[in-house]
Amino acid sequence: MTPNSPKIPYGGDYNPEQWPQEVWDEDHRLFARAGIDTLTVGVFSWSLTQPAEDVHDFGVLDRILDRAAAEGRQVCLATGTAAVPPWLATTYPEVNRTDFEGRRHRHGQRHNFCPSSPAYRRLATALAGRLAERYSQHPALLAWHINNEYGGACYCELCAEAFRGWLRARHGTLDALNDAWWTTFWSHRYTDWGQIEPPSALTEHWQGPDHTAFQGITLDHRRFMTDALLGCFTAEKEAVRAHDPDTPVTTNLMGAYRPLDYHRWAPHLDFVSWDNYPPLDAPPSRPALAHDLMRGLKDGAPFWLMEQTPSATACRDVNPLRRPGELRLATFQAIAHGADAALYFQLRASRGACEKYHGAVIGHAGRDDTRVFREVADLGAELSDLGPITLGARTPARTALLFDWDSWWALEISDGPSRLVRYTDVVHRYHRAAREAGADVDVVPVTADLTPYDVVLAPVLHLVKGDLAERLEALARRGGTVLATFLTARSDVHDRAFLTDVPGPLAPLLGIRVDEWDARPQDVVQPVRFAESTAEARLVFEIVQPRGAEPVATYGADFYAGTPAVTRHRFGAGEGWYVATDLDRSGVDLVVRRVLARHGLIGPYAAHPAVETATRVTPDGTSLLFLLNHAPEPARLTAHAAATDLLTGKRAEQGEPLVLDPLGVAVLRLRPGSGETGRQ
Repeated sequence: MTPNSPKIPYGGDYNPEQWPQEVWDEDHRLFARAGIDTLTVGVFSWSLTQPAEDVHDFGVLDRILDRAAAEGRQVCLATGTAAVPPWLATTYPEVNRTDFEGRRHRHGQRHNFCPSSPAYRRLATALAGRLAERYSQHPALLAWHINNEYGGACYCELCAEAFRGWLRARHGTLDALNDAWWTTFWSHRYTDWGQIEPPSALTEHWQGPDHTAFQGITLDHRRFMTDALLGCFTAEKEAVRAHDPDTPVTTNLMGAYRPLDYHRWAPHLDFVSWDNYPPLDAPPSRPALAHDLMRGLKDGAPFWLMEQTPSATACRDVNPLRRPGELRLATFQAIAHGADAALYFQLRASRGACEKYHGAVIGHAGRDDTRVFREVADLGAELSDLGPITLGARTPARTALLFDWDSWWALEISDGPSRLVRYTDVVHRYHRAAREAGADVDVVPVTADLTPYDVVLAPVLHLVKGDLAERLEALARRGGTVLATFLTARSDVHDRAFLTDVPGPLAPLLGIRVDEWDARPQDVVQPVRFAESTAEARLVFEIVQPRGAEPVATYGADFYAGTPAVTRHRFGAGEGWYVATDLDRSGVDLVVRRVLARHGLIGPYAAHPAVETATRVTPDGTSLLFLLNHAPEPARLTAHAAATDLLTGKRAEQGEPLVLDPLGVAVLRLRPGSGETGRQ
């Protein structure tokens, strides 16, 4: 279920309750000039719509929605429950969270509610139900927005008791729990459920949440907190559904956000939406990974870009400004990867509080001649001209990257081999290598159907769960390629080491055995020698014993010099590759391109690493190839197929020159009969 719109929805967060009526009038005039047709309203409106427990006042919200409808604009209506009003926090102190150090907070900030609080659940769901009852038939309503950017954790006694109940449901018996957590270590065996405490600074942790003595309990607690917050979302969604069975419901996610396993959330979202705020000094491949991850949550369905800044953020120590052209490029990057909406935070800058300097379409002076407003307006016109062609289009990827929150958590809370290994850094390098080689990539959970894919990348997949090993073997047996890396397949679903040779259940597919591993500081560099070049490696160096695999590259130093650092194993009609160390970018690129080349998945523009490519196929079968030039100089290409640029109307024949401006974008509709489908 996705929102029904005749074009890419364009707009963003709007808070007219902060302003008098005359500002509303000016806002809507400026919205018309900028092509803004979609407003997200009510995100932090709880104290406005419910000023006291027994008082509700929807007058301002009525006027906001009525005005939007009168102006021909559509609304993504939020339930407003992301931050509790002061009266709720003081009347029911249990609503306030208890932090990792055991301190009960007072009212303030946001994300400030305990997900296990009966008072919060009761009042939040009641408000959501009242809103749905009142506005379900409103002509401006396009979608429901539950809460906002769920996150954080609570360690109060209510959450502790809820955690114990969650553990009973998961493990069934204390014997099973003790076995899963390996509590015979350090005399931790539990004999009563009431003995279990949530892992915090007062129990199993030191130096913060990632330094834990018992990985099993910490892993389960992160799963529990994901489910606890999800329970808040589903309770509000059910309250909405009681009055509105049809309007799509979402909440805004945050990309590769470590605290919450979004794969557990995906089945409960009617459509995925997310907020894209990468550090502006991050490479464009970082948001590309996040876009692909968000698209992969619901089996490749398009998502909404719910928030992005039109200029600068305000939440970091240093907040760089988007340079001219970067906003357009970032927006088209989202569309290229599957976005069916492009929205901003925020439409008008707040006058006070912590986001008064956050970028906005309309600044404090309310001008329409600023650079930012002009760029937003120009982009709005361009998206209007593009029309509905990209809506509902899918990505025809033949390469999958397995992304697993359990492995992320387990890897980074483990003692050894190295706390310097960062899950998303390694995942990013392999995703970027595949993307820069021209392959479209689906970022999918370990439970995904792998039959559509020729290549599966499994970087630092620390835990191997369920029947994944068998499904990877089946892919390779039919001719596919599986690529795994160091610190993959070390433990089971409970983060217990496999009682077999490393890499555990993947050893038959990969044809290797790992008996030892070395870890060194960041500044220790180990050469890795391929036949054609030498790469560098850091952090972790696994010592591989081939058991059917052939060396592709070897270590160049230390006592394990000459032993394999990269291997390839023929398995059925396919192959299993293993990278035993943390290769640098050049080494990852070399390995990934060799894997992709075996399946003909190197793209026609792979020689231009600054040019990002992405393919979408519309519901009627039309192939759209996006070309995004992230360089500050023109990109001079040769058209790989007959195509028409939907942004300029220019036609190009196969073999003709194709020039992208600095930070330029082309959306190529490949012409029927060109012999190209855009499939990568």
